[in-house]
Amino acid sequence: MYKNGKYRETDKMSDLICENYPMVLVMSRFGIALGFGEKNIGEVCRQNGVDPCTFLTVVNFLTEEVSAPMTNIDKCLSIEALITYLHNAHAYFLDFRLPHIRRKLTEAIADCPKDVAFVITKFFDDYATEVNKHMSYEEKTVFPYVRGLLKGVKDPKYNITIFRKHHDQIEMKIIELKNILIKYYPGPGSNLLNSVLFDIFATEQDLSSHNHVEDYLFVPAILALEKTIQ
Repeated sequence: MYKNGKYRETDKMSDLICENYPMVLVMSRFGIALGFGEKNIGEVCRQNGVDPCTFLTVVNFLTEEVSAPMTNIDKCLSIEALITYLHNAHAYFLDFRLPHIRRKLTEAIADCPKDVAFVITKFFDDYATEVNKHMSYEEKTVFPYVRGLLKGVKDPKYNITIFRKHHDQIEMKIIELKNILIKYYPGPGSNLLNSVLFDIFATEQDLSSHNHVEDYLFVPAILALEKTIQ
């Protein structure tokens, strides 16, 4: 049983979600649906085929705002479960969240001058392109490499340190877009535009948390795995 951190297997899953609503996204990315009644975290995880230790490692890491790589990380999580979590997060951002924001943004700026609408849309599209490039690299290069390690196969031309050194941050474009909307958007305020701005702030925070999981949980776990393979 996982014992480190604020939350444990014996805590109710509903309590976790009500106390930290962003954990709804974490739960979903592990493939856990709502409707778990009064069951505790351990019960819900096992019934959904999710490693409880990995789930709680991510949950406690995010809720406790840890800002440094965790030690002995290879002993408290399943790398396969963590890859599933990261993969599902990528699908959420690329297939749902960013397209949803773009549709709302397009509607919100429909009545503003065309040149302004063009600049705003271009900033968002450039940002979405950067996010796509960032996540596609992980899907096509990093994850296959790690799955090879899990099978005992080590690529002599690649290692997780290459990924760590080039794990670029993707926040700058979204910061620029926020500044345009907040400081320079010439149109009158609207509930829709405010809703879009709120979504952008939330997405920025969600992506930051996602990158922290990669930097401080995923990478240390792969470094440890690499050491076990000759």
